Amino acid sequence: MIAYFCMVSGEGWSRRNAEAAQERDALANSSSPVIAAFKVFQQELDTRHDKYERLVKISRDITIESKRSIFLLHRVTNIPDPEVVLNEAESKLDGVRQKIGQIAEELRGEDIYQFHRAFTPGIQEYVEAITFLHYIRHRSLISLEEINAKLVFMKTGNADPKGLAEAPPSSAHVLTFQVTPADYLLGVADLTGELMRLCIGSVGNGDIDTPFQLSQFLRQIHDGFSYIGNTGPYEVSKKLHTLRQSLGKVEDACYTLRVRGSEIPKHMLADVFCTRTTHMDTEEGVV
Repeated sequence: MIAYFCMVSGEGWSRRNAEAAQERDALANSSSPVIAAFKVFQQELDTRHDKYERLVKISRDITIESKRSIFLLHRVTNIPDPEVVLNEAESKLDGVRQKIGQIAEELRGEDIYQFHRAFTPGIQEYVEAITFLHYIRHRSLISLEEINAKLVFMKTGNADPKGLAEAPPSSAHVLTFQVTPADYLLGVADLTGELMRLCIGSVGNGDIDTPFQLSQFLRQIHDGFSYIGNTGPYEVSKKLHTLRQSLGKVEDACYTLRVRGSEIPKHMLADVFCTRTTHMDTEEGVV
């Protein structure tokens, strides 16, 4: 019994000593300049991480809406009045630009390249959608300057970059977002896949002129990427292979139209091209 009480009293003494030591450490830490500095670092890192996550979510929304615009634009080959689809797609892209304005708001006063990986997928998808719309409407490639000219936003409220000074609610300031050349090139590289699908859809509707226009346009894009070579971003060289595949499929469709177009009924041309495309993908290990 005496041993038991000694053990219990010893544990209580040890626990009180540990609590006293923790209080002394807390008191020392609160007055330590090192601990205070690291608390500031912790707050900065938490703030940066939260901003990064918000940018990732906005980028996902941009990707989803841009893909919907691309799917909508593929309907131009199936309706008598393409302008209706083009205007609807333009309206959807206006909503996408508003989300890009949210990115510009988040990046205000920040180094864009510290957060670039968070939003680059959405920006590339937007570039793909806007270039696809511009090609259908004007049969040309929209420039990087024209894309950036549309990314100017008027914002109301706090105009201080760090949020240190509260601005009057009625004040307005201009925000701009600049698509980087790398994101522009990657978006154009993805555009070639949509143009290949547009080619097959056009042939299925009896349009035998569009494939030859697309073939010439894709050849010009391919030549432009070839000039870049290995001097551009790593991702560009990776997508160059897909670009060549799309160009090869369009050229194969043009060859079939030129050589066998008179032998195959127009309503069967799309099936022939889809079969040949699947066969080409199987040989290259895509399927």
